[in-house]
Amino acid sequence: MSIISEIEASQIKENAPQFNVGDTVRVYNRITEGNRERVQVFEGTVLKIQGGGARTTFTVRKESSGIGVEKTWPLHSPNVEKVEVVRKGKVRRAKLNYLRSLSGKKAKVREKGQM
Repeated sequence: MSIISEIEASQIKENAPQFNVGDTVRVYNRITEGNRERVQVFEGTVLKIQGGGARTTFTVRKESSGIGVEKTWPLHSPNVEKVEVVRKGKVRRAKLNYLRSLSGKKAKVREKGQM
């Protein structure tokens, strides 16, 4: 094994969260301000998951007072405290880039189990 893959293997979280594209998730992000630390929650729809191994990232989008906000996090980052799945989404593609042009009720993803 190469040196880089050994280092990456040591940084992978043992209990990595299980979620898919289209799911609505709550991301608990640890933020350091000066000497204080706090946890900020970001809730939205998972647009895409990309990369592999320790480099895996995921993008979450929400609409905040009419403006779309997207954030991308490394899945195995120590700053991501936990990812909580609020509801499972039913989608037929790997990347939901078309949601960027939609707003309001049109930007909803159907829930798994509903017809």
